[in-house]
Amino acid sequence: MIAHSVRAGALAAALLLSASPALAAEAGGPVNLLDPKVGLMFWTLIIFGLLFFVLSRFAFKPLFAAVEAREKALEDAIEGAKRDRAETEALLSQQRAQLEAARNEAQAIIAASRETAEKMRSDLLAQTKQQQEEMIEQARRTISGEKAAAIADLRREAIDLAIAGASRVIEQNLDSANNRKIVESFLATLDGKAAR
Repeated sequence: MIAHSVRAGALAAALLLSASPALAAEAGGPVNLLDPKVGLMFWTLIIFGLLFFVLSRFAFKPLFAAVEAREKALEDAIEGAKRDRAETEALLSQQRAQLEAARNEAQAIIAASRETAEKMRSDLLAQTKQQQEEMIEQARRTISGEKAAAIADLRREAIDLAIAGASRVIEQNLDSANNRKIVESFLATLDGKAAR
């Protein structure tokens, strides 16, 4: 603030000194700047003092206040810009972290989906294999049952044929129930011998 006052005073002095030769020229004769005039110097200093007082009282304070307010506003703007930049960098780093977390989460979801799909595939393959085995086993049982039924039908027919053939040979009508029991026991002994 003192430096501003000194500058303003020097400016006022320069203005007065430049005006004093013009005043001397009006008084008459050539101006000799090296010839000191005490009266002129006295009034110049008085005017300078009054002008300096008036300027310092009414002009310098508002000017200095405006300059200081402008400096303060600039400093505040710079500080605000620094704060904004720091906040922006913090937000940017936060967004980068969120983006990285989202990317990691997406990769985890994809990996889990692949794992789930692979598990479902293996489960479906196992289920299909089990169903195939059950169908094969059921087909075997069905075939075995049909085979047993076919063998039983063949035995009955063989027994009926044997009885019919024996009846003709002997020419007598034998009791079919007793004859059937005899032939079945005979075939059962044959099955027992074949199983050994």
